[in-house]
Amino acid sequence: MPLSITTQTVDCITVIALSGQIDYTDREQLQQALAPPGSHPLRVVVDLSGVTFMDSTGLNLLIGAYHALTAAHGWLRLAEPAETVTRALQITGIDRLIPCYPNLQHALPDH
Repeated sequence: MPLSITTQTVDCITVIALSGQIDYTDREQLQQALAPPGSHPLRVVVDLSGVTFMDSTGLNLLIGAYHALTAAHGWLRLAEPAETVTRALQITGIDRLIPCYPNLQHALPDH
């Protein structure tokens, strides 16, 4: 299933919902979606609930987005990764770098 990306703003937080498979062929599309938005605050939640597969390309893009956002005094959070994606995040240690939440509601502050 090809990657689908939708973006919305919730309480000044950019929510990027991904679904499908994330691999090398999707790198430019995903990199553009994860680029820090032009306005502040730079707070981004990536909803991974619809992602069925993620290779190292997606993992590296998440790390790059995390570093870009934190350097700009913002933050990145991950919401509801599927079991296979969670396993990849755990094996690589990304789950210790980027906060992961069980669902989108928990990833949004004050919820």
